[in-house]
Amino acid sequence: MSKVEIIEVTTAKQLREFILFPWKIYRGNKYWVPPLIMDMKKLLNKKTNPFFQHSAADFFLAKRDGKTVGRIAAILNNNHNKFHNEQTAFFGFFESIEDQEVADALLNRAATWGRECGMKMLRGPMNYSTNETCGLLIEGFDKIPAILMTYNPPYYIDLLERNSLRKAMDLYAWWGDNKGGIDEKIVRVGETALKKEGIVIRTLDMKRFDDEVKVIKRIYNDAWSANWGFVPMTDAEFDHLAEDLKPVVNPKTVLIAMQGDEPVGFSLSLPDLNVALHKINGRLLPFGLLKVLYYSRKIHHVRVITLGVIKRLQKTRGLGALLYLETFRRCVAAGFPAGEFSWTLENNDLINRGMELLKGQIYKRYRIYEKPI
Repeated sequence: MSKVEIIEVTTAKQLREFILFPWKIYRGNKYWVPPLIMDMKKLLNKKTNPFFQHSAADFFLAKRDGKTVGRIAAILNNNHNKFHNEQTAFFGFFESIEDQEVADALLNRAATWGRECGMKMLRGPMNYSTNETCGLLIEGFDKIPAILMTYNPPYYIDLLERNSLRKAMDLYAWWGDNKGGIDEKIVRVGETALKKEGIVIRTLDMKRFDDEVKVIKRIYNDAWSANWGFVPMTDAEFDHLAEDLKPVVNPKTVLIAMQGDEPVGFSLSLPDLNVALHKINGRLLPFGLLKVLYYSRKIHHVRVITLGVIKRLQKTRGLGALLYLETFRRCVAAGFPAGEFSWTLENNDLINRGMELLKGQIYKRYRIYEKPI
């Protein structure tokens, strides 16, 4: 068997190979949702993606006998390292045939790249941080992923662990619906907070979208700042993400909690567009858009992407419960009686307890790995 060669992506042709390689891995897999090729081009564009205004990444292909057999990105997230006072490199966009030699060549190249940047730890998969898609699926392979969640073959677990990568953190994906009702405790505590704290829950105002983005950005960068792996988003990154999400946002399922004139919390739930994207093989044109419009009518569940309150009020009894309760009620009222809440950190007891009170069930698990380099 020929030796595996690792090649850095430097040309447009190689970048196209990098983008399209997953189609070889997942051919015939009925659960994988192909990413939109146009979105992947934007994500990997070092000139226009605002991530590259403060950080760096290089992309690599694994070749054997002239054929592409794997890919990986080596990532230096300067904002993460400054925020956490770490010297950590990341790997992302990992795909490989079922061959340990290929996986080792890719992961070792990312580790070497990290050491050359002065880093002491390799962590991933992250594409490029916890603010984007991240985590290796380790349970729940028999269901398609929700929007902006990852999918991979089960054998990836062995490929990473045989390369001396070990668990850093697990991420939970919860499933809930309106069939079992809601625990009375969360209703009582949430409604008490509504009255006692003078909280008003409103929905997103699409006519003032840019102003609403600024409000949500302030809450987000404050509310999640103590979480493992959190990285504050820059203004450019947040605006970039908002621009991508605007066409698929349902304003009825984006909630902002107000205490007087102060925004103090929010939750973001999106219709699970993967139900439609699953049908178009990564291409909107020429007929993909029509298919998306058709299958969008069959979407009856959401992904609750994020939910939280500002740090100052995080110990206020019932405010989190109130957001859970209103998110559940308003998603159901908007025509989405079920949904995935993802992801939550395995050590976030407060959030996970809230999901249990909503009678949610952990139905998928994802893992972030790391090793010293």
